[in-house]
Amino acid sequence: MNIERGLLWNQENAVNRGVLVNYTAGPVALAASWNDGFYSNQYSWVWFSTTWTVDKANTLAFIGCGNTRHSTISTAATPLFQNNEQMYDLIYTHTSGPWAIQPYVQYTHVPRIPEIGALHEASTYGVALLAKYSFAPSAKLGGLKLSGFSLPVRWEYIGSTGSLANGAPNLMYGPGSKAWSATVTPTYQRNVFFARTEFSFVGTTHTTAGMALGPHGTDTSQARLLLEVGVLF
Repeated sequence: MNIERGLLWNQENAVNRGVLVNYTAGPVALAASWNDGFYSNQYSWVWFSTTWTVDKANTLAFIGCGNTRHSTISTAATPLFQNNEQMYDLIYTHTSGPWAIQPYVQYTHVPRIPEIGALHEASTYGVALLAKYSFAPSAKLGGLKLSGFSLPVRWEYIGSTGSLANGAPNLMYGPGSKAWSATVTPTYQRNVFFARTEFSFVGTTHTTAGMALGPHGTDTSQARLLLEVGVLF
């Protein structure tokens, strides 16, 4: 729905290489994957998901994954601590007419692994709400036709455990930090062409200087404005 990744999505193993097996039985769909985690080129991650289609408007999904071994790989694409985590998501999706609504909760855990600098275990816990309203072809705002317009929004909150003093890994903006975000992405599509703009704001608390936002890692909030145009094919 949005241009940028969200706070919860940043904890997730979203891009990787591997194999995926799917099985569907009636309203239940199962999937399992063996992959290389955060694009680490080390094939030691296991994913499992189950999705229950309650009816044509509602689905409920549970996702669990984790690295089966301790890894010391750390690159621009592979965050060291997240690449050693376990993660669990519970996602509900509702679609009805012009509305699509998706709340979900997330939990991640990184165990104590002294060899990678995690001297104490740490976890994150988050909640998000994504929603999109698509305007009807006949909808108008004053003299402006709203056909082809949609309005996705996203709200998130995430917190982490541990502290700098006990040697917990930094999973966000310093050990024990917390953050929330609000994002709105007005979108227009006509045939294969689309354009969308996005405004997002992130606020943080309990940050560690040098690990937060801004050029020096000391800012506790940040706003962004983006524009994207493209062709679907």
